[in-house]
Amino acid sequence: MADTPRRKISFPRYAEYNCAFRYIVEQALGAKYIMPPALTKRTMALGTKYSPDFVCTPFKTLLGSMIESLEAGADTLLMTHGLCRLGYYGELLEQILRDLGYEFDFINLSDYDMSKKKEYIKLVRRINPKVNPARFLAQFMEGVRMVEYLDEITAEYYQNCGFDATGGEYKRAYQDFLTAMYTARGRSDVEKGYRAARRALRAVPLNKPGRPLRVGIVGEFYTVMDPFSNLELERKLADMRVEIHRWMNVTHQFIHHGGQKNMHVKIQDLCAYEMGPTATANIWFARECAERRFDGLVHIKSASCTPEIDVMPVLQTISADYKIPVLYLTYDAQTSDVGLQTRLEAFYDMIDMRKKVL
Repeated sequence: MADTPRRKISFPRYAEYNCAFRYIVEQALGAKYIMPPALTKRTMALGTKYSPDFVCTPFKTLLGSMIESLEAGADTLLMTHGLCRLGYYGELLEQILRDLGYEFDFINLSDYDMSKKKEYIKLVRRINPKVNPARFLAQFMEGVRMVEYLDEITAEYYQNCGFDATGGEYKRAYQDFLTAMYTARGRSDVEKGYRAARRALRAVPLNKPGRPLRVGIVGEFYTVMDPFSNLELERKLADMRVEIHRWMNVTHQFIHHGGQKNMHVKIQDLCAYEMGPTATANIWFARECAERRFDGLVHIKSASCTPEIDVMPVLQTISADYKIPVLYLTYDAQTSDVGLQTRLEAFYDMIDMRKKVL
């Protein structure tokens, strides 16, 4: 009996996390991973063309990336579940793609109860019936570790990259780390790449003042983390010599997700009830930044993102109580890079002058 051909699996492009998706698919599941092309204007144009007009922007990005993954040779698409409208994306994305004539297998995690171990086994067996559960678990956890390393190094990078005294060594060290993660084929590769990045980043001399401008970034899960979706917001601020702090990432939101129960206790005076998938974390971190006397906050959301619209009045309260400026940014398919740069420069001038006065 001939061996069953390996699936060619893809997941929409999402920041730099696709290196971990590739590792889990190929090392833990024994399938082939089709790396989706980097997000471009073409990606957004494809997604916008075939999406409902008033759907939020991440849907359009995901759809465009899925089309490009199928064009690259994928025969199986993975789609995550979610607590907002994201939980319904899978069915709609699949139907649009089938109406366009694409043939593929669609694995929608919303169809599985991920709180039960047997559902994980069911999902794994669907992808590869021959996978060894123990081997899968070990290598899946290596992929999770890669995500944690990615978030840790990325956080350190954006806190310091704007103060690189060499004119480029800090960025090169970070890019070398990403290359190591994308090419890793085993645990030793992951660990070696992580340790090398820590050494390299900390060896670069920094020209950083004792009290640099510090800005906290909060917002909608996809847009706040994906540089393409937020038009390289963090890089733009770093280029202005700002220290960037962003709590929202995959490690905090999912791997350490249980901590948000404690967060809600700390902000009950601001919101008595849970308002959405990232609302608690964003309000909690905004107050944390305010209490730590950050110089400003930036709130990011996609157009028509209801949970983040609900967060905005609470952020206004925090701004008034702690006298901390907040810049509200809304992104859609037509958001201008030039317009964003102008607003960021005005925001920077304001918090810089404010800091000097205070």
